Amino acid sequence: MAALKPILLVEDNPKDLELTLEAFAEAQLANDIVVARDGAEALSYLFHEDGQAVSKPTDPKYPAVIILDIKLPKVDGIEVLQRIKANDSTRAIPVVMLTSSKEEQDLVRSYRLGVNAFVVKPVGFKEFFDAIRDIGSFWAILNEPPPGCHPRRPRGS
Repeated sequence: MAALKPILLVEDNPKDLELTLEAFAEAQLANDIVVARDGAEALSYLFHEDGQAVSKPTDPKYPAVIILDIKLPKVDGIEVLQRIKANDSTRAIPVVMLTSSKEEQDLVRSYRLGVNAFVVKPVGFKEFFDAIRDIGSFWAILNEPPPGCHPRRPRGS
């Protein structure tokens, strides 16, 4: 069986990062988690300096899903999303905005750019933890990716 694709987590808040990683561990996801702490780091993971995608769907580093905060240092999440969805090689990667922003303009702009889901970070610890666990489980296990795009983990494994 082919290796599972990693989850690219783009988060600059150390507390949210720690909780997110704990929630993924509790969900027992077998996917590796690649962490980028700002938008520039995320783009560096996905693209060469010339703008060409570093990874193709057959590449082991091609993410199963990108979980992306909007408010990031260096390059904000909206610009990262725009770059991902504008490139033929990365367009099919599911992107979930996980953000504390409740601004309608962020929601509208994200969907116009092709985000697959927009989740406002719950304030309570348990609610945040449960939301992250559910996001990881859905996108890494239950979601059916485009044919040939990502190897899937068999259900029940």
